[in-house]
Amino acid sequence: MPKSLVKAGAEIDGYAIGECVHAGGMATLWTVTHPGIDVPLLMKIPRVSEGEDPAAIVSFEMEMMILPRLAGPHVPTCFGTGDFAKQAYVVIERISGTTLYKRLPDLPLPYDEARGLVARIATALADLHRQNVIHHDIKPSSIMFRDSGEAVLIDYGLSHHNHLPDLLQEEFRLPYGTAPYMAPERLLGVRDDPRSDLFSLGVLLYFFTTGERPFGEGETLGAMRRRLWRDPYPPRALRADYPPWLQEIVLRCLEIEPVWRYPTASQLAFDLTHPDQVKLTARSERLKRDPLSTAWRRRFNPTVKPARPASDVAAQIASSPIVAVALDTAEGAPELNEALRVTTERILTTLPSARLCCLNVLKLNRIAIDQTLDEEGSNKHVDRLVALRHWATPLKLGDNRLSAHVLQAVDPAAAILEFCEVNHVDHVIIGARQNSFRRTLLGSVSSKVASEASCTVTVVRPQRLAGEAGEAAEG
Repeated sequence: MPKSLVKAGAEIDGYAIGECVHAGGMATLWTVTHPGIDVPLLMKIPRVSEGEDPAAIVSFEMEMMILPRLAGPHVPTCFGTGDFAKQAYVVIERISGTTLYKRLPDLPLPYDEARGLVARIATALADLHRQNVIHHDIKPSSIMFRDSGEAVLIDYGLSHHNHLPDLLQEEFRLPYGTAPYMAPERLLGVRDDPRSDLFSLGVLLYFFTTGERPFGEGETLGAMRRRLWRDPYPPRALRADYPPWLQEIVLRCLEIEPVWRYPTASQLAFDLTHPDQVKLTARSERLKRDPLSTAWRRRFNPTVKPARPASDVAAQIASSPIVAVALDTAEGAPELNEALRVTTERILTTLPSARLCCLNVLKLNRIAIDQTLDEEGSNKHVDRLVALRHWATPLKLGDNRLSAHVLQAVDPAAAILEFCEVNHVDHVIIGARQNSFRRTLLGSVSSKVASEASCTVTVVRPQRLAGEAGEAAEG
């Protein structure tokens, strides 16, 4: 392997080398410039000298394969790579600011601030998973934030790409990662489950809200293996004022069994964004760890399965979408709402991990003062929440799969579109009434949502109950 060509003032493939800004255990970072690129750049160079860890070279190969395939605001833009025959490198955009690691002296953070930070990270993870990549090294030093607020995930040397060879899996038996954040199944060789990243994010949320890591600082393999059977102390055991809804989220992320965690990062982000909608279970009230009898049963009767044939990350995410159904509880005809329920039930039957958001828009007046009470003195907002949950009762969804939202807006279609955009909704179901002169003149809510939504839209008409129930036009 050739000697490294990197030093200040050198030029590699048209990139002029500046200063070294970071020297890590597996790679170094240099500022570079290029005549054809007008954004700040960094060149990442692997350590390849005698005595360096061979895993550093393999992980850099993974990063060179994965980074050029990623796109979007939550990943650093990749501008070029170089192979090991001459000089291995990856050139990425230089993101202004520092990593989340710089916030460690401020811990524990206020609950609401930590919730907002982790919600943005979960959104970034959801975008990464949709691109068939599992990060496998979520920790404060691998997270940055753009000036616009979006979280950016960096360092992909330990990542798994569903459509690429997993060199780390093929060449090494020990799991590589940052011990305090590593998911239990990683210790059994499982690298193709995106819920491993959600475990790591749960560790980060626990740490940032309590000031302590849930599994301590144990770096030995034996210490890490204990998390296959031993759960952490509940956050409320450390902080008496810890919000029950936040403990519910944290402990769900830290479940030993991946199947008991959130199915997707999008659903985790949704709960963090809507803490009032979090469904509390026994997790939220816990003050102690599981009894030793439970821990011993897990240890000698493990249910976390070892490595299995590679799964399709995209298919797993597709089976757990966020579905929104827009209902008009005030004026909606009974037959239309029934058609919506039939269609929704048909769709959810094929998606056992989907989350359903029931939406209603309380239309505001453009000029007149809005009244919060109806003619009988009841609160309109509360009445509509009750009506939404009553509508959803026949669907028999678990509490953690259902939420109700009454939006207030002058423009109902715009409110629905904004909700779907902010909450990363994958599929909208909306009803369309019979034609009328007013709708012909001004345009209907359903047509605007169908034409402008960035996700799948199913439009339901009541007369279809007479034929094929819930038959829909999708766009």
